[in-house]
Amino acid sequence: MYPRPIAPTAAAHRTIYVSLVALVLVLWLLPLVAVMLTSIRSFDEVMAGQYWNWPKKFSLIENYTAVFQQTAMFRFFLNSLIITLPSVAGVLVLATLNGFVLSRYRFKGATLVFALFVGGNFLPAQIMMIPVRDLMVKLGLYDTFYALILFHIAFQTGFATLFMRNFISALPDELFQAARSEGASPAQTLWHVVVPLLRPALAALAILTFTFVWNDYFWAIVLTQSDAVKPVTAGLNNLRGEWVSAWNLVAAATILAALPPVTMFFLMQKHFIAGLTIGAVKG
Repeated sequence: MYPRPIAPTAAAHRTIYVSLVALVLVLWLLPLVAVMLTSIRSFDEVMAGQYWNWPKKFSLIENYTAVFQQTAMFRFFLNSLIITLPSVAGVLVLATLNGFVLSRYRFKGATLVFALFVGGNFLPAQIMMIPVRDLMVKLGLYDTFYALILFHIAFQTGFATLFMRNFISALPDELFQAARSEGASPAQTLWHVVVPLLRPALAALAILTFTFVWNDYFWAIVLTQSDAVKPVTAGLNNLRGEWVSAWNLVAAATILAALPPVTMFFLMQKHFIAGLTIGAVKG
């Protein structure tokens, strides 16, 4: 099932493997390099079709400043924060509660409830487009922040519940037995015993959920219409002109839009890796 490790004595195989990894890495990074170079080019160079050569004139400050001065990107960034932060908080709270109950308590229908959470992850998002949109219209939430927040919380909670259930299941049973012997209620056990031990899992889940919600484009264009509500992913499309597009500004805005999740990952990388490894040791 897993690839066999390459023996240290197999120099030829190791060389081929390293070469293929380097080739894949270069091919994967090429589009990113092109976007980064375009983001610091002048408008004249972009219009001349110069995308890969070294820029003749660096317009880094001009392009990145113009993104906020000439477009509504600041509004789109603020919209993304308004949508993403409550969504992440809601997913973390619901996933923690669901994971605690499903991992530590046995009740009739628990397997079915857990299967519903897991099964939702296998549904293609596209088949839910019309029902979800119609539901938001009937509720009067279409083209509002609440539509995206509610959808992301509902959609991400399934995977998050699976993640938290596995993590809490890996905690020693002696901790819960000691809490019960001390007379702690389930709520007290969750708050004073479980939650302090969930920091790696919460950090990992927060990064994953933040990235999923922040980078979402499909539901951003399905559930929003006005610029006052659009997140940054949908707002990037507004930078394209009807006849001429300033691709240097589009590239600069794209780099700026990618910075929050990347920064969050590097700041919490240690907790992210710990959360993934600890949470995956027990089903």
